[in-house]
Amino acid sequence: MLIVQKFGGTSVADPERIRNAARLLVEAAQEGNQVVAVVSAQGDLTDRLLEKIDSITDHPSLRETDACVSAGENISAALVAMAVEAMGQSAISLSGWQAGLITDRTHGNARIRFLQGGRIRRELQAGKIVVVAGFQGVDSEKDITTLGRGGSDTTAVALAALLEADRCVIFTDVDGVYDKDPRKFPDAVKYEAVDYGQMLELCSRGAQVLHDRCVELARDHGIRIEVRSAFRDVPGTVV
Repeated sequence: MLIVQKFGGTSVADPERIRNAARLLVEAAQEGNQVVAVVSAQGDLTDRLLEKIDSITDHPSLRETDACVSAGENISAALVAMAVEAMGQSAISLSGWQAGLITDRTHGNARIRFLQGGRIRRELQAGKIVVVAGFQGVDSEKDITTLGRGGSDTTAVALAALLEADRCVIFTDVDGVYDKDPRKFPDAVKYEAVDYGQMLELCSRGAQVLHDRCVELARDHGIRIEVRSAFRDVPGTVV
């Protein structure tokens, strides 16, 4: 099987969590699967990069902002690939442009147009776990673009669709989709499964476990998303 696994910022926030993500990827590969990972920037790194921009100028160009903030995901991808290799499994990190994700030219909120996926497929055929930097692509002028809020979720679902993956797993700091935030409400109820319409309704009410653009993309391409905890081996929610 070809599996896409996505790890959010909290799931790669420190060395221990990076090693945990790497362990999950290695386990999937050892089961005989081809594995593509999509990673977000660590913790609050994107916010800190934006603060650095604010310290330089009140009017940054969108192009240069994208060039700066996309660095966070590239760092995560390289670190996760290193952690995988430290466990004895071959891996390679790819930025959005190296992975072949081609977008329109809307800096800060770009849409993926298509995938030139030859590089990913070659690396998978060579037996490597491919770790892709989320949240980013490249436009027709070869400029780095970012995908807006929830961009790494969008990257994962887009890759699952365009590579015709068998599974798309979103690893996060909660163990599924709930009717309300389980970190704030002890009586929150977890769903075993929700359809795309229900998930979009939850997004409109402020649910942050998935973002609406990635849900719409999954719906349009018939991608089944599994939302699971990166830290607890318990059943998640299927969307």
